[in-house]
Amino acid sequence: MKIERAAVVGGGTMGSGIAHVLALKGISVSLIESSEFLAQKAMEGISANMDRQIKKGVLDASAKEKALSQVKIAGDLSAAKDAQIIIEAVPEKIEIKKEIFSRLDSLSSPETILATNTSSISITKIAAFTRRPQNVIGMHFMNPVPVMKLVEIIRGLETSEETYQTVKELTLFLGKTPAMSLDFPGFISNRVLMPMINEACFALMEGLSTKEDIDTVMKLGMNHPMGPLELADFIGLDVCLDILNVLFEGFGDSKYRPCPLLKQMVDAKRLGRKTKRGFYDYSKS
Repeated sequence: MKIERAAVVGGGTMGSGIAHVLALKGISVSLIESSEFLAQKAMEGISANMDRQIKKGVLDASAKEKALSQVKIAGDLSAAKDAQIIIEAVPEKIEIKKEIFSRLDSLSSPETILATNTSSISITKIAAFTRRPQNVIGMHFMNPVPVMKLVEIIRGLETSEETYQTVKELTLFLGKTPAMSLDFPGFISNRVLMPMINEACFALMEGLSTKEDIDTVMKLGMNHPMGPLELADFIGLDVCLDILNVLFEGFGDSKYRPCPLLKQMVDAKRLGRKTKRGFYDYSKS
């Protein structure tokens, strides 16, 4: 099935980025937020990000205008009813996803693919909120979506081969590189990444070294573009904690136990770049 009509639920950083790349490829997109005001703010963010691409010479003004014309904003899920694929990109809270997927299942065509951008929550569990588990799949984009090439495609226990192939073909059409994972906690990316970030938090908490030196070792010694503590700030410390909790609960293994310092930072609302303060101070940047 060739995807020509899509809907994205959630207009935050990830949702607006997904709508951005879909529209640039000529796919009609309904961008849905909890209100039209928030949807409009998301649209403004897409426009600003396309302006950055124009300045970098990777996009021209006419392509921007054509892409923006493909995006329609809405403040209600009913705007997704005619989409061939609906991609959910809301916060990592299972109760929110349950409500959204239950409603999407009722209002959309039985053939519509329901995808989630979740970075850690079970696809099988999300699929169970619908009457079409064979059409539910994970489509985990990386941040920032217009720049990062990877899309982690996660097959739930009931995900059909047809659904998987359609999403894989869409991923390739978007100019992204697909990597398939089965549905186990953390999938591939966060099962490998989050223990590293968590261990860096423990190293800092135990006074092994400074945050700067911990990050420097990983950047210069392992050739990582960002150190683990800097990366945690970029992702959001609350998101990191949520994912670690999913890993710890899913596997019951103490190696995934969230660092107490990470919990403390989240309690203090020091969530990283989005709050201007995490392990590092971004208030002047």
